[in-house]
Amino acid sequence: ASAKIISREDSAVANTVTLLIDVKKGEKVRIETIEIEGNDKVADKLVKKKLKDTKEISRWRIFKPSRYIAAKYEKDKENLINYYNKEGYRDAAILGDSIIRLSDNKVKLIIRLEEGPKYYFGNITWAGNYLYKSEMLGNILGISKGDIYNQEMLEKKLNYNPTGADVSSLYMDDGYLFFRVTPTEVAVRGDSIDIEMRVVEGQQATINRIIVEGNTKTSDEVVMREIRTLPGQKFSRTDLLRTQREIAQLGYFDPEQIGINPIPNPATGTVDIKYTVAEKPSDQIQLSGGWGGFFGFVGTLGLVFNNFSAKKIGNIKNWQPLPGGDGQRVSINFQANGRAFQTYSASFTEPWLGGRRPNSFTVGFSRSVQNNFVSQTSRTIGSGLNVNSVNISLGRRLRFPDDYFQLSNSVSLQRYNLFNYQVSNDVPISNGPLNQFSLVNTLSRNSINNPIFPTAGSTFTLTLNATPPYSLFNPAKGNYNAADKFRFVEFHKWMFDGSWFTSLAKNLVLNTRAHFGFLGAYSNKVGVGPFERFKMGGSGITGFNFLIGYDIVGLRGYSDNIIGPTNNNSAGIAYNKYVTELRYGISTNPAATIYVLAFLEGGNNVGSLKEYNPFNIYRSGGVGVRIMMPAFGLLGVDYGAAFDGPKSKHNNFTFTIGQQIR
Repeated sequence: ASAKIISREDSAVANTVTLLIDVKKGEKVRIETIEIEGNDKVADKLVKKKLKDTKEISRWRIFKPSRYIAAKYEKDKENLINYYNKEGYRDAAILGDSIIRLSDNKVKLIIRLEEGPKYYFGNITWAGNYLYKSEMLGNILGISKGDIYNQEMLEKKLNYNPTGADVSSLYMDDGYLFFRVTPTEVAVRGDSIDIEMRVVEGQQATINRIIVEGNTKTSDEVVMREIRTLPGQKFSRTDLLRTQREIAQLGYFDPEQIGINPIPNPATGTVDIKYTVAEKPSDQIQLSGGWGGFFGFVGTLGLVFNNFSAKKIGNIKNWQPLPGGDGQRVSINFQANGRAFQTYSASFTEPWLGGRRPNSFTVGFSRSVQNNFVSQTSRTIGSGLNVNSVNISLGRRLRFPDDYFQLSNSVSLQRYNLFNYQVSNDVPISNGPLNQFSLVNTLSRNSINNPIFPTAGSTFTLTLNATPPYSLFNPAKGNYNAADKFRFVEFHKWMFDGSWFTSLAKNLVLNTRAHFGFLGAYSNKVGVGPFERFKMGGSGITGFNFLIGYDIVGLRGYSDNIIGPTNNNSAGIAYNKYVTELRYGISTNPAATIYVLAFLEGGNNVGSLKEYNPFNIYRSGGVGVRIMMPAFGLLGVDYGAAFDGPKSKHNNFTFTIGQQIR
């Protein structure tokens, strides 16, 4: 490419000129071949592989172009030397390189290397350490005599190791902010290098001030209550990183722009800590419509305000469009298909009830109505069901076994009104009110490092949902007819969900999950009722046909809700599911997170505990993509191939909106 600038005097205005810039782009230049010279110990193929953005022309290469871009070429040469250094070639260097023009649009690259000898770690000694013994520091370092000499690994294990312990964290978590260690080569004997670790422990630092900047909408107190580095405490690097995670988990700030800047004052032995954040959209809207059902158009409107402020409602200046900044959550949802189906729900969550401890309080209300008409032309309702429910819950963060645990207790009251509506094939109830009062207890642990695209950590949830044991108080209940037997619904339901995330490479994550659910009865005479059962298959999205409290479990590659007892209209009382998912992040920007995935999963759903076998599962595998947009939540599509069962149960494509598949 070339540019020529021509200057001409402007006759219209005194003392001015007009500049004409003539740009000739020329042809794009591609790399015909790359020749490597001087590499006796590393093969040409491996050397070229390390030039990640500098590739020669190949008809088989699709995703990596062979264009010659000077800046990327210089970066790749640095990456190549870094690779040699990691492999122990400390003296490796590029002696020179040549760019030979073959034509107007093709060049040839020649890289001349000097690899040098391969080195290994020799004796490693420590000097200046008084708090911890050399043996202990050596165990944390984890490098032994005879290991390949790798300066990058040495630096990581001394100062910051994201996948394990390092020497600096041992000191800094005990307040020694001014600690430093300098590895010094003291002798080179043949191919072995002796290292002396020269330690300066310094004094312990006390936190003086906490500064938060960048929260233009979110109140200071919402950020400050997540901070674990408090004035007067000893400095701790682990607490710094944990604070960064907790702020990211709020969902109000861009995780990639959460900054931590310790400002030490050696003269006073104190440190100020400055946190910087960048607000991002956190509210969500769901608008969808379709054609189907008795009245044709089916519409859904959902609004979620994740950073609401109830105390600012009284001031009209805070309505932009709603008052926000106090971390409260308001959710409103409406779905309708004319008079055939309608559902309304609303909930409010205060994550810090009272403002002193992370005790979350949630109250929610919902009403759903389903009407079945006598015929397509009649407006007369032949049968129907409406459900009214109220939920109140209180959750708190635990300190034992660690403070990643949370305990939630809630009370749920539901009333089902039936009019000629058969609830289930298992229980022939068709009229009258049914009541369900249950206590839901949930113990959970969440240590993932990013709520949108986790690369490390895990989540576990154990839930017990139980009603009072009416049949134990009234033994005669087992002799009643079905309508009276389930006038007050009784059951105990156990659920477990576990998910683990393991980083395999940059933006490449392995996610493994396990899910179990069991529904039981207090009395064999009463048995398990029609409520709170399990449906499995497809995307796991609940439809309006399931107003009686089914738990919907996805299984990609199969049709919606098709996996169950022999009678497909019946729901199961025990299920299990296992998932292995390999995810690759194309874009990890919170404004538009995109990742692709490949999965293998299997599960089953049975009608009795006698049939339950955790190894008898329906299996599937496939690929998918997820797009996370702040305004709409998670959008996903999967293509799954079912390995078991008749073809009538299979469905290749699965779509999800606003949720992860459980």
